[in-house]
This record gives sequence, structure tokens and C-alpha cells, in this order.
Amino acid sequence: MNGKLSLIFALPCLFGGQGAIAQKLTENVPYAEAGHERQILDIYTPEKAGDQNRPVMFWIHGGGWETGDKSDVGLKPKVLTERGFVFVSTNYRLLPDVEMDVLIRDVAKALGWVHRNISRYGGDPKRIFVGGHSAGAQLAALLCTDDRYLKDESVSFDVLRGCVPVDGDTYDIPKIIMTAEHRQALYGGKMYTFGHRQKFGNDPEKHVDYSAVTHVAKDKGIPPFLLLYFPGNPDTRAQAGALEAALNGAGIPVKTFGKQDSNHSRLNDDLGLPDDPATVEFYRFLDPLVGG
Repeated sequence: MNGKLSLIFALPCLFGGQGAIAQKLTENVPYAEAGHERQILDIYTPEKAGDQNRPVMFWIHGGGWETGDKSDVGLKPKVLTERGFVFVSTNYRLLPDVEMDVLIRDVAKALGWVHRNISRYGGDPKRIFVGGHSAGAQLAALLCTDDRYLKDESVSFDVLRGCVPVDGDTYDIPKIIMTAEHRQALYGGKMYTFGHRQKFGNDPEKHVDYSAVTHVAKDKGIPPFLLLYFPGNPDTRAQAGALEAALNGAGIPVKTFGKQDSNHSRLNDDLGLPDDPATVEFYRFLDPLVGG
């Protein structure tokens, strides 16, 4: 199976049902021919066979573009496959081994593979949602606003149903760089030698080009957005507001939701918990967009 491993595993039922929910995981699927060891993805589907044309959630992990793994998905595969989704989580090459442009193109290549192949796993290639946490939020927002990356993979925005960036702080990269450096100038403290300025190419034009806000425009087919953030972090709150304003200005449906009593990691980890406020908003966003 070209490096793929399929298995069935059981997850505890969190919703008061009996027994456990069986789920199929096809892991370490390569999305690039003769590719790097990190150019792989995992596909989660319900054990029940026969169902086709399921909506697809394509998820991008966080980790500051330097660390992280596709296995960092929490409850999302379980709860979304229960709601009729195919869930895909991708790895990608990391900084500093590759530059940001290569990293972004890895994620676009993974999404291109999903579009071409997900029907073999019961997914609908014309109903794809894109989401990600932290660094993955920046990547998700950029892929859903700057259509050049997906066009290079022969994927149109027409197949994207929605975008769910979770607690990103880099939708407007020049602003986050200026914010961090202004704080350092005022209050002192450590100035990172490999911070956002360096990660995004140490070039003002690249900083603008890698910012989702730069590419928001009318009539591009940009999908609806749900921006989840932790309001206790002024940076992610401000960045969600900046992207919301850009999307609103272009007439693109957008909802922002700040979850109190949380933090950067818990906001992502808790998605899927019963009665979690961000999860309620997550489902409220997805459900109307799933239809044919």
C-alpha cells in the first residue's frame, strides 16, 4: 500500500453512549512522490464501510513552523468522523531545514493530494474544509486567501467550504513583528534571533506576502471563515480582529469567537469536548456549510 498502514482503534465514548466508537486510521500516507519523510498525512474515517462523498476536514498542526506533528489532533478526528466527516491531518517540512515558501508549498501539495485522492477514502473532493492551530492557523488562512499555492496544485477555491484558523498570531505579519519589537524596545527582555522577522524571510516584502490579510479580496472565491482565539492573549485577539476586518471589507462571511477561561493550547485541545463553547461555535459554523 505504498507505505500506508491501516488499523482500527477504539476511542472512549464521551457523550454518554455505550461502549467505544471504532474508527479507521490510515496513517503515514505519502503525498509527494519519492518525498521527504515528513511529506506524509493521516486519514481518519468511520469504521462503517460504504458511505461515500463525506465532507473533508484538512488539518494543519502548529509548532511555530519548527516543531509539531500530525498526531496532535486531540478529539477532532473522533468527533468529526462521528458527524460524517473524513478527517485528514498532514505533516510538512519544518524551519530551519527549509524556507517558509517550501513549507507552505508542502501543505498545499498535501491538500492537492487530498483533492485528487480522498474519494478513495469516502471523502468528497469538492467539499473540503481547512483548519489549523497556531502556526497551522497562519498556513490555513494563507492557503484559503492566496490562491496561487493551490492553483499550482490544480486546486480551485471552489472546492473549499470553509476555513477554521485557531489562535493564530500571524495573519498580518508586519504588525506582529512591529508589536514584538516595540515591546522589546519599551520594556526590554529577550529579542529572538529566529523570531517572526527571520522565520518569514527577513524581508519586508515577504512579510507582506505571507500575510493572509494581504490577499483578501472580493470575487476570488475565498471561503467563509471561523476565527477562534483566546482573548487573554492580546496578539491573537488583535490578529483575529485584523483578519475579520479584511474579510468583512471584502464581503466574505466571517465569525470570530474568543473563548474565555482557556489558553493557547487548551483552546485547540478542547475542541470536541461536550459543552465546550468553542466547539459549539465550531459545529455551528460547519453544519450549514456541509450540505451538497
